[in-house]
Amino acid sequence: MQKTSFILWIIITFCLSSLSAQQGYVNQGIVLDSDTVSNITLPTYYVVTPKKFDTKKQEIRYTRLLKYVKKVYPYAKLAGKKLQEYDSLLRAAPTKRARKKLMKEAEKEIRAEYEGKLRKLTFSQGKILVKLIDRETNHSSYHLLKELRGSVNAVLWQGVGRLFGYNLKVKYDPTGEDYQIEQIVKLIEMGAI
Repeated sequence: MQKTSFILWIIITFCLSSLSAQQGYVNQGIVLDSDTVSNITLPTYYVVTPKKFDTKKQEIRYTRLLKYVKKVYPYAKLAGKKLQEYDSLLRAAPTKRARKKLMKEAEKEIRAEYEGKLRKLTFSQGKILVKLIDRETNHSSYHLLKELRGSVNAVLWQGVGRLFGYNLKVKYDPTGEDYQIEQIVKLIEMGAI
């Protein structure tokens, strides 16, 4: 019985190797202690265990957070990308007047494209967006306003934000308060959700 299964194993191995040879696959091997071991690179797979909740309220809160992060994360990524793009343009501007003109044009362009969509965000989505912008740019929204629009505008918008419960100076804390947001962002980046 063992001899038959050994012969069957050899036949299957031969057939599979001839099949892959016919399709033009080349396997690389590594020689270890006079044995040749096939070296195949496999794609990365992530295993994500389902979240467990103690109460229905926690589940609803997490589901809502997941939905909100999925909605605002693309805007935060875009903010990081636009900041890098405009930062290099601003550095290349020869005078302060040219930088100011460039910023006005950039603001006009961004407002035309995104203002309507961003105005439709809920209060909670806005708070998450402010945190994710800090995550993507490594600067708080207040700092970005101060650098790009000046101290007066930054103080003005911080005051308006505080009236509505926002704090533009908030820092993103991936290991503390914003741990769940960070986990959701990692899942989005991996393509798991």
